[in-house]
Amino acid sequence: MFEVCNPQQASRVLSVDMRLNMALPCRISVYTEKGKTHIGLIKPAEMLAGLSDDPLLREVAAEVEAKTQRMVDQAV
Repeated sequence: MFEVCNPQQASRVLSVDMRLNMALPCRISVYTEKGKTHIGLIKPAEMLAGLSDDPLLREVAAEVEAKTQRMVDQAV
């Protein structure tokens, strides 16, 4: 399990709602099952949508999700 965080993005989220500290940082899991390696993550946009309807948070979550997905895509 890897925890990834962009401090600037985290600061933006926490400045809107400190209660969302439980959702930071993003976690990426890497595991092997039946000889095949898998990479998994909870998509930030979906997770934050369930916790808040603030438009700024949706924007930050979409940015973080896009960057995290690119990182995962480049790893495979």
